[in-house]
Order: sequence, then C-alpha cells, then structure tokens
Amino acid sequence: MVIGICRLTFVLHDNHSLKGKRHVLKPMMEKVKSRFNVSVAEVGDNDLWLRAEVGISVVGNDRAYANSVLDNVIEFIDGLHMAELTAHSIEIINC
Repeated sequence: MVIGICRLTFVLHDNHSLKGKRHVLKPMMEKVKSRFNVSVAEVGDNDLWLRAEVGISVVGNDRAYANSVLDNVIEFIDGLHMAELTAHSIEIINC
C-alpha cells in the first residue's frame, strides 16, 4: 500500500473574513474530491483570513500512481484561479 500526501499553501487576496475564506475553499475542495476521488481538508492557518493550508491524500498500490494523481490535483487547483497557490509539497509513504 502506498499513501500520497500533499500540502498546499494558498494566499487569498481581497478576502476580509473567515466566511469569505470558506466561500473560496469549500467549492475548491468539493471539485477536487469529486474529480479525483481523494481526501481533502483544511489542515492549517484556520484562523487566518488571507492564508489557507489544505491537505490532500490518496491511497494506491503504486508510487507512480499516487504521485501522478497528486501532480494532477495540483495542476487542476492552480488552473481554477480561485486562490494563489504559493507552495506545495508531496510525500509518498510505503506501508
């Protein structure tokens, strides 16, 4: 079993409240979940209006598959232009 973990950091320009942050993140996370069948959650910077940290995980039986899915998710999210993606990291764990 292989577990792929991705951490994404976003800057939300022109945001003025936590409600506005949810208004951006929730549809983004739902689109990713439905399109790629991965787990997605806000994992950091919960109390900050202008920053968001999102975690994504995928489970498979091949390192290349997990890495490919996460690469495609990053590309998809960046293409949505809902928030500025400032950093990302991928970790692949063999179990």
